[in-house]
Amino acid sequence: MNYKILARKWRPKNFSEVVGQNYIIQTIKNSFILNKIHQAWIFCGTRGVGKTTIARLLSQVLNCHHRKEERACHICINCQNIKNQCFPDILEIDAASKTKVEDIKEILETTQYMPIQGKYKIYLIDEVHMLSKYSFNALLKILEEPPKYVKFILITTEINKLPDTIISRCIFFNLQLIHYTDIQKHLINILTLEKINFEIPALKIISEYANGSIRDALNLTEQMILLSKNNITKKLTIQMLGILDKYHIIKIIFSLLEKNAVQLIHLLNYIYDTNIELEQIFITILKILHDIAILKKIPQYNKMQECSKYQNKILQLSKLITYTELQSYYKLILYGRKQLPLFPNIKIGIEITLLNVLHAVTNKLIF
Repeated sequence: MNYKILARKWRPKNFSEVVGQNYIIQTIKNSFILNKIHQAWIFCGTRGVGKTTIARLLSQVLNCHHRKEERACHICINCQNIKNQCFPDILEIDAASKTKVEDIKEILETTQYMPIQGKYKIYLIDEVHMLSKYSFNALLKILEEPPKYVKFILITTEINKLPDTIISRCIFFNLQLIHYTDIQKHLINILTLEKINFEIPALKIISEYANGSIRDALNLTEQMILLSKNNITKKLTIQMLGILDKYHIIKIIFSLLEKNAVQLIHLLNYIYDTNIELEQIFITILKILHDIAILKKIPQYNKMQECSKYQNKILQLSKLITYTELQSYYKLILYGRKQLPLFPNIKIGIEITLLNVLHAVTNKLIF
């Protein structure tokens, strides 16, 4: 059974399918339109934002027989060989396993030979920051004056480890984290085509949890498909990821501001019975207090947001607290989070910290 994981099955086949890197894609497209193709590129960014995908698309377009500006035809023999990973003029090099200068010199010696099949001989060096100092020195000269038929594409997650002399000889692209709304739209499109049932809030949670990495989002989605048997729900997503429902935390904040200690302990006990990482309680409270602070200082901000259940809850909370009180409670939570390792256990640390906040609310204490 030939099963392709989502991250491979839905890897972009054209620049237009790349998600969230608009200015980089437009720059590359324009270089083909204007026929100004640079000799070397660097793609930098965290995992899962499209570095290798864009590099491979660039390699394919450069060697396509019938390309139309920035689009490969996907039909010619070169495109087919590239798709099947048997194209002789694209050399993908893993710098993590080729760190020695001898390895790089051996590879660079092949630059003196003309391409076998394509127009360009392309050296795609992944994790280039792993090269040794002497390997960089060996690469430096050929990067400055490569033969006309040679192109270099360097990929890295740690641009600070590359010498400035290398960076200055390349066009440098810093790929940004992909916004969760773009990831969510992409997941909706894929799951619709895959005929998988899903709830929109579940995909929003996955998209936010992926922290800007579309590959992580696709892997999490695939895990949810398997767990849920093709029916992705918000409840199951929260349970799988071990995260808190923010509306449960909103109830905790309401109990604090309304001085309801019994309800506070009851809400905490519910969380203790789950498999959620307990420090998430403080993290989520801090995020919600941040949203309240923004609303207190910029009242028109609420009008700029979509009218959602969450925004309405934040508005209700903002009416129960002054900005000065908000600052004090934020400090108490932040201090409590820092002190968690010093408590006998996390549960005690959370309860003591929140009871301190409750005491401050009851006695109108300001810090």
